[in-house]
Amino acid sequence: MSETTVTVESSSTQGSCCGSCGTGADKAPATAAERAVFHVKGMTCGHCVSSVTAELEKVAGVTEVAVDLATGRVTVDSTAPLADTDVAAAVDEAGYDLIGRLGA
Repeated sequence: MSETTVTVESSSTQGSCCGSCGTGADKAPATAAERAVFHVKGMTCGHCVSSVTAELEKVAGVTEVAVDLATGRVTVDSTAPLADTDVAAAVDEAGYDLIGRLGA
């Protein structure tokens, strides 16, 4: 009986399987989420919350926005750190004032 050897080569340009078996060499690393908390002045109702949320969701990398109307606290999750100038521009576009960044 003759013996047959099969060689399987992985190419980084063609991708890999789903990786569930541990051989997925091309599996993309998970991106750590960033969280920033800001104080926004001038919000008084649900429409304010919707406006600020909608504008912040347009900022590149933003994945989630949570607004606490009572305190003016706006929590923004993103795929990378956000520039305060980008956040300020979005809040301004919504018609409100960014007071500053708070501790997360």
